[in-house]
Parts: sequence; C-alpha cells; structure tokens
Amino acid sequence: MTLTATDAITLLLVDDSELVRTGLKTLLGVRGQTTQLRVVGEAHSVASAIAETLRLKPQVVLLDIRLPDGTGFEACRQILAKLPETRVLILTSVIDDNLVYEAMSSGAHGYLLKEINAQGLWQAIIDVAAGKFILDPAVTTRVLNLVRHGAPQSEQDKLAQLSAQERRVLALVAEGKTNKEIAEQMNLSDKTVKNYLSNIFEKLQISRRSQAAVLYAESRTPAKGAKQP
Repeated sequence: MTLTATDAITLLLVDDSELVRTGLKTLLGVRGQTTQLRVVGEAHSVASAIAETLRLKPQVVLLDIRLPDGTGFEACRQILAKLPETRVLILTSVIDDNLVYEAMSSGAHGYLLKEINAQGLWQAIIDVAAGKFILDPAVTTRVLNLVRHGAPQSEQDKLAQLSAQERRVLALVAEGKTNKEIAEQMNLSDKTVKNYLSNIFEKLQISRRSQAAVLYAESRTPAKGAKQP
C-alpha cells in the first residue's frame, strides 16, 4: 500500500486499561510527516475486539496480549479468520519466548514492547499497514534464541521442498518486504510473486507471512553444536 500525505490509516486500540488506551489515542492523534493515523475505535476484551473489528473494519488492530476474557492471540486468530486483510500488531509489556512464538503462529504481523518510543510506534504502525512484518529488536533476539534449540525435523523437511527461487522469495518475506518490493528486487511481476507465495504457503502448510518469517529464521539458525561456516 502506498501512502500519501492525505491518507489516514484507520486504527483500533485493544487494551484492558482505559488509561493505556487514552494515552495511545493522545500519542497517535498527532499528524505525522507523511501520513496520519486515525483511531476509529477502542476495545477492552477479546469479544469486544472481534466485534469492533467487524463493525469498523480498521486497517490495523493494535492489540495487547492480556485481556480479561482470554488472550490477544485468540482475538488475532478470529479477526484474521473473518477479515484476513486486517493487519494485527501486538503491543504488550510481556516478553516471553513461548508468547512471542504463539503471536507469530496466530498470524500477527508484528510484536512490539510498550517500552517503544513514540516515533518507533508510529513508524511500526505505518510499516505494518504497508504490508511489512515488524519485530521489536528484543523480540527478534528471543525468537532466534527459541529456534536455536532446533526446528522440528518435519519443518526442515517442508523447507527442503522449496525451489531455489522460492527460497529467495521466502528470504525477502522474512526481511519484511512487500509483494511489490519483492517483485522489483527480483525483476518479477506482482502476479508471479503471488504465485510463488501461494506455492510456498502450500508446501509449508501455513497461511501467514509471519509464520513464513519464523520458519525461515529457523532454517537459517545453526543447530546446537553445529560449526559456523
């Protein structure tokens, strides 16, 4: 998605704390240099997050993990099942290996810690809305530490099915590139890139770019005891 100075990215805030939601509205209500974020609604639970997303159809859902009636992961899965074009960005104070991995498995398009500064949050929302995949630097380290224990052999077998060209596409997806950026870098048409992605997703038995990025990170991480080249 190409953004211009007149575009507004619509945003739904999901957090069980009214104070946090108010603070985010204040922070994100200021016009940026190239684009504007418009908060169109708020939710405080899994149920209200799903209902408000269906009602308002925001481009981006900024979602906390800990909610009174379940987890943000449950909300993420249900939102993406009903509205697959919605972009979901996790914003939480929790950093845990299993939670990070579950967020990626649920289809979230990014994972940020609430320690992030205003400019970083603003840019992350813009990037996620544009189709990119975002990880907080601290989260990236956790994901890589998690996969260093070795990916299941079944996953390695799936990756072995990919052609050299499909692996190149997968590598660019893991870098957060959009389909258009991949097409330009590889000198391919957008349709060809979509076809490659469709084949990759089918072979890996996944449905989200975030899952593809995690699997690629696993494939690039040496197993314990392996010698570095």
